[in-house]
Parts: sequence; C-alpha cells; structure tokens
Amino acid sequence: MTLADLTSLEVKASPPAKLLVERVSKWFRTPRASVQALDNINLAVAEGEFICLVGPSGCGKSTLLDIVAGLTMPDEGRVLADDQVVAGPGRHRLVMFQDPALFPWLTVFGNVMFGLKRNPDLTRKQRRETAAYHLKLVGLEKFSKAYVHELSGGMKQRVALARSLAPDPRVLLMDEPLAALDALTREQLYLDIQDIWARRRKTIILVTQCARGHMSRRPRVCDVAEPGPFARRVQDRSATAARRQ
Repeated sequence: MTLADLTSLEVKASPPAKLLVERVSKWFRTPRASVQALDNINLAVAEGEFICLVGPSGCGKSTLLDIVAGLTMPDEGRVLADDQVVAGPGRHRLVMFQDPALFPWLTVFGNVMFGLKRNPDLTRKQRRETAAYHLKLVGLEKFSKAYVHELSGGMKQRVALARSLAPDPRVLLMDEPLAALDALTREQLYLDIQDIWARRRKTIILVTQCARGHMSRRPRVCDVAEPGPFARRVQDRSATAARRQ
C-alpha cells in the first residue's frame, strides 16, 4: 500500500462523536441482595476527546462504559451520542475489552477483516486496503499472516485495537484492555494508543485503575467514585487542578 493510499483512508475516516451522560444510575438486583453500581452520574465528552476514567476495582467504571456502549441500560438517566439517545449497541460505538478475544483459526489479517466483511458498502479491495492500513497503524504489517498462538500478549492487543478501529467507529470504548500486560508493554501501548488518537482523532474513553504512565498527551482524567462501594460522582481532575491554582 502506498503513502497516497494511507492518506486517502485517513481522509475518509468518520468524524468523532460527542457524548453526554445525564443523571445515570444503575442497580444490580438479585433475590438476596441489591447493589447500586452508579448513582446520578453526569459526564460530557467533546468530539474527538480522549478521556481516562480512573478508579478502584468495583467502583462502576466498566458498568458506565457498558451503558455508554448500549450493552446495558441505565435504571435512571440517559446517554446521548450526537444528541441521539443510546438505546442499544451501535456500529459507531465499539468496545475493546481486557481480553483481546481473537479468533484462533484466523490469521492476524483475517481477524482485522472479520468485521469489515459484514459491511456491504465496502468492496473486497476496500476491505483489504482498510485492514492493511490498520495493521500498519499498530505496527503489525509484517505479521499479517501469523496466527494468534504465534503472538505475544502485547501483539494480540494490537490486533484487537486494529480490529476495533478498522470499521471506523466514531467512539472507541476501552475497558482496561492493557491490564493483563507486563508494565513495559503496557506503558508502550498506552503511548501507541495516544499516538493513534492524535492521528485519527476518535472520541476515546479509556477505563483504567491507574493514570500513571499515559499522561504524555494529556488526556482528560476523571476519577470515578469517592471512597465507597459504588460510584457517586465522576470528578474531572483537570477542573479540580484548575480550581486549586
């Protein structure tokens, strides 16, 4: 693929989306217990913004991400994507999970192609060019014919990232996708994700337990929950820092 081909693909990228979380609350109920995971959460995400949701395990970060994705419905409140109520999953909001969930019987190239084959608007040539472009974007163009068992943990997550970006979502939701990696690989991939964001300008929400090590491009960091069993608020660190100055 030539440099002109890559440039053409970048120009055709869908514009990023804006998100609005309004007074969202969520309970999980069983016959034995009722647990409130989120309580009156409000969050505004601008078009093309990169946000890190930081908080301890069990505070409701992943639940909030699932609600934004449309995988879970809130008990109260609503989520808007480009002023439209999120009522279910949508192709413009894709989730990258902690487990890369790659298909072991497919090559690296085949995994990235998987979602593209379900887009009837693309020709076979466009699908292949798009897959090749995103493998180059994550630095795996030389491993396109490799199988999953031949990859390291970091390489598998790069494939998962390429597969998530290839269908050209307007919002990328990342649920601690690098938590299982070693420290050096994790730090490098955080930097790579920020470089990709700088080039593609997708709206990204990254869930993590620690903000250290991925602040070089200054994504907006929001703390989920004050100490307690569930999220009572989402606090914007940048706004807090500004008030202290």
